[in-house]
Parts: sequence; C-alpha cells; structure tokens
Amino acid sequence: MTRLPTLGARGEGWVVIQGVLFVLEAAAGLLGIGGPIADGGVRVALAAVGLIGIVGGGALAVLGIVTLRDSLTALPHPRDGASLVETGVYRLVRHPIYGGVIIGALGWGLVTASAAAIVGAAVFLVFFRLKSGLEEIWLGERYPDYAAYRTRTRRMLPFLY
Repeated sequence: MTRLPTLGARGEGWVVIQGVLFVLEAAAGLLGIGGPIADGGVRVALAAVGLIGIVGGGALAVLGIVTLRDSLTALPHPRDGASLVETGVYRLVRHPIYGGVIIGALGWGLVTASAAAIVGAAVFLVFFRLKSGLEEIWLGERYPDYAAYRTRTRRMLPFLY
C-alpha cells in the first residue's frame, strides 16, 4: 500500500494536475514570469542550451511514446492487456516521457529566460517523482519482473536519475 493518493481508480486526478502544470509552465515562459534571468550574451548562451534541452527532452519523450505503442497511457495505472516494456529507451530509464518533459521544461525556462519556468521544471521533477512512485506500485503488482527491472534501470533521466 502507498501513502500517495490514487486520485481516482486509475489515477485520473494525476493527469488533471499534470495538465494544469503544463499550462502553468507554458504561461510562465510566454509571459516571462520571474524573469528575465539574464540578458545579453549570457541570455543567448542560455537560450542555446535551452534549445538543446527542448530538442533532447522532446526526443526522449517521443522515443518513450513510440516504444510503448499499445501500452501507452497518460494514467499511472497500467492499461489492461498491456505488457511490460524494457526495450528501446526503456533500457535506460523506466519513465522516459516524464524525463523528457522535465528536460524540455528546463530548456523552455532557459529559452524564455523565465525564472518561474525554471522553477516549473523542478516542480515537474517532484510531481513526476510522486506520480511515478504510484505508477511503480501498480506496475509491480501487475508484472512480476518489474522489481528486477526497477533495480537495474534509472528512474527518469538517463545516466543521472
């Protein structure tokens, strides 16, 4: 059992919160809330690094989506009839879509020079850590091999976490 709230039979509330976070992250960058964090040449350099983050995070998330195929769901509860995926990008991380969003959000904060959007990336990290914790409980209940997979594979960020 977990102390995390399920927020619905399949975790529907987690998806609603996630959607709100996406809107807030986009608004923070577009409106320049809390920024700009830099100007001049530093801002250009941060924007270049941020663009790499957006592209890299997007690639990580897309690879996760493509590899999951029929097992894909936004809900933390696994789909009925889905199988445990340990191939492709899932050999590096258990939650590449979440990791991609975090990296992309950080990139967005750097591109827009918005301190609030950078903080938003940290909020995504905490949120996805919690959501993935609940998801991993359900995955462990569904798939007997999940414990071994979890032991040998990072959570969200390749080579880091």
